[in-house]
Amino acid sequence: MPELPEVETMCRGLAPTVGSTIQRIEFPDIPYRPIVTTPSPSQWTERLVGRKILGIERVAKRVVILVAPRNYVSEKSLACFTDKLEVDEVFERQRTAADRIVFQPKMAGIAMITDPPSAAHTRVVLHLSGTSCERILYWDRRGLGTAHIWTPSEFELYLGPSVLGPDALSVTPDAFAKAYKPLNRPVKPALLDQRLVAGVGNLYASEILHRSCIHPERKCDQISLKSWQLIHRFMQEILLDAIAHEGSTLNDGTYRNAINGEGGYQNHHRVYGREGEHCLNCHRSTIVRIVQSQRSTFYCKTCQPR
Repeated sequence: MPELPEVETMCRGLAPTVGSTIQRIEFPDIPYRPIVTTPSPSQWTERLVGRKILGIERVAKRVVILVAPRNYVSEKSLACFTDKLEVDEVFERQRTAADRIVFQPKMAGIAMITDPPSAAHTRVVLHLSGTSCERILYWDRRGLGTAHIWTPSEFELYLGPSVLGPDALSVTPDAFAKAYKPLNRPVKPALLDQRLVAGVGNLYASEILHRSCIHPERKCDQISLKSWQLIHRFMQEILLDAIAHEGSTLNDGTYRNAINGEGGYQNHHRVYGREGEHCLNCHRSTIVRIVQSQRSTFYCKTCQPR
């Protein structure tokens, strides 16, 4: 389930680990299906131990940990430089050359710095030193997530612009409309296509279309340019509001933030998971659930006429 707001919350929760050194890698022996990892566990140790964490980033719905190159030049070593531009250039080169640890949570994964919901589903642990955070762990109850170490070129190959569209929080209204307006596809499944715009998932797509008063089965090319600009506006407002509430923890309780706390945006859902309940906008119709592309869609017949 983790979508853009949940993954952004995870990344912000991992921020205190920046500057720490990876001391040991652990792949706990658990009696459940293993997650997909590349390269092999032994190579994780060989490639990561002794290296510093340069930064934490979110790419679409993935947590990305930047690992300093072996020839990393520390900020302390650059203290003798008086030219700030030169220092910035050194750091930028190091970030560009950094390997990336990429966790893709998919349905039920969490990147954390504290005790997980249950020890039995901990998949990867990075043991750290040098900061107040002693570890980063990846926990996954359903085992559908993935964990990779990618070089800069591999990262570009698997997550570059040829694979993912612009991020939902940075895409401009014009670029957003240009990506969707020509499509002869229902709007709700189209919003889930990460090749067009990256970050929106099933939950937030329903919320965005309800706020925009757009029926989820309307074809993209039948939606006016003005309406596409409205969808863009509500998309960014809803995603930012969800981030402010640290994401949505649904009834199964799976999603948690990096310190094992619940999100709060589930208390602000207007349609998602509310089948049969009164619409909070019109107060006349009840929320309807349909299935599109094997995913549940929730909407209000009054607010979102076909």
